[in-house]
Amino acid sequence: MYFFFSLGTNLGNKEQNLLLAVQKIKERIGKVLSLSSFYATAPWGFTSENTFLNAALCAETAFRPLAILKITQEIEREMGRARKSTNGVYSDRVIDIDLLLCFESDGTPIVLDTPELTLPHPLMQERDFVMKPLMEIAPEVAHIILKKTIHELL
Repeated sequence: MYFFFSLGTNLGNKEQNLLLAVQKIKERIGKVLSLSSFYATAPWGFTSENTFLNAALCAETAFRPLAILKITQEIEREMGRARKSTNGVYSDRVIDIDLLLCFESDGTPIVLDTPELTLPHPLMQERDFVMKPLMEIAPEVAHIILKKTIHELL
């Protein structure tokens, strides 16, 4: 399986936070196939004095989506993230790892809609801090629901 992730941080040593998250993904999820540049961005959905550093990553793994979600939540907790945003209320964070898109090894896109996880990520196309790094590593990847490539969506 192939997963595309969005990584973000706006507390502490931001570059080190992203690099540590990438290392933990390598160790626990699988081979990192591509990693975007790091993008400095303004907070989205809330007000903060702290700017973000964001990246996109593609990893190959044998794990299924809900297992990946559990692993990424463990990584977030280990790195100091107390809780995920709830009810659309966002806050500063040491690390945020979001699952964006998932594909079977043969390239078949996975669509999932459960209380725990929705794939493709339902807000990804509205967020430049997700789309710009993703565009760097996956411009021709198609969003199965919107029927457009990342390049077309951006």
